[in-house]
Amino acid sequence: MAAKRKHGAPAVGKAKRARRAPSAGEAVPEGAPQEHSIPPQEYSIPPPVSQGKWKNKERVLIFSSRGINFRTRHLMQDLRTLMPHSKADTKMDRKDQLFVINEVCEMKNCNKCIFFEAKKKQDLYMWFSNTPQGPSAKFLVQNVHTLAELKMTGNCLRGSRPLLSFDPMFDREPHYALLKELFIQIFSTPQYHPKSQPFVDHVFTFTITDERIWFRNYQIIEEDASLVEIGPRFVLNLIKIFQGSFGGPTLYENPHYQSPNMHRRLVKLSVAAKFREKQQVKEVQKIKKKGTKVLVEEDPTEVVFETPAEEKPVEVQLVKPESKPIVKDKKKLRKIQRKKQKKLFRTEG
Repeated sequence: MAAKRKHGAPAVGKAKRARRAPSAGEAVPEGAPQEHSIPPQEYSIPPPVSQGKWKNKERVLIFSSRGINFRTRHLMQDLRTLMPHSKADTKMDRKDQLFVINEVCEMKNCNKCIFFEAKKKQDLYMWFSNTPQGPSAKFLVQNVHTLAELKMTGNCLRGSRPLLSFDPMFDREPHYALLKELFIQIFSTPQYHPKSQPFVDHVFTFTITDERIWFRNYQIIEEDASLVEIGPRFVLNLIKIFQGSFGGPTLYENPHYQSPNMHRRLVKLSVAAKFREKQQVKEVQKIKKKGTKVLVEEDPTEVVFETPAEEKPVEVQLVKPESKPIVKDKKKLRKIQRKKQKKLFRTEG
């Protein structure tokens, strides 16, 4: 029987030596077993794709408040998918103040934040913030379409770095220039990020139209460098830009912004005005019907085609007409008529 070796004790006997492939100068002995010759290129390990260092360590926290609907949840998940340098967190209670988000970002080791705030279960607000110093911007999100909803034909590699395309208007206005720098720091994937891929195959476009920022995501097709939309898509209506993170002095306020409550109120007032106008028209028609009718004088030409009726002589009946007996039975009526006829024949005879 083989002797058992204690744990930690040296092994009894000679240890097996690892075989290695003979070099080019060494000769193989005649009695030794021949090994399969391995070409030297299989020993070489290919170098990594990226030799650089991860210097720009931007991390974006993407989360929301309680009360969001399914479309907002899908949009938030799409942004997390497109941004490999993002992190997630649990939903924040609506009773908490917004400055608490700075502490959450500090615990998550994030220096940028995208926060979805839902109000009245129908209005969606999006915050972009540079924590904890600022600045931060608040937007009203409109016309949201997610990846699963649009069913677009475009596709891109998961974790690839995007190109950022901005409208020329971003360089003309100072508040748009500030938003451009904020979007660059949030949406651009850092170079040599561990979760990113060293490919550029899609474009994030930010276009200003109708005092709003339109976000689109396009795939770059290699054949002819044309663009195919991937999604998601949404429209940002700027409300305010704050100096601090989620608060502080107001740097810019959009004069063209109209709150959703005011918009709904104006829609209701317009509908009520139309209904009130219809009711007033009905009342005026009733008053016209009840009013006194104006008598029109007789037209003398109306009697032209009237012909007078023929005058008949008036006949005066001196004898009282005989009363006819009311008989319901027809047989009795026939009998009475026969009796009268017999009397007439007798009198004549």
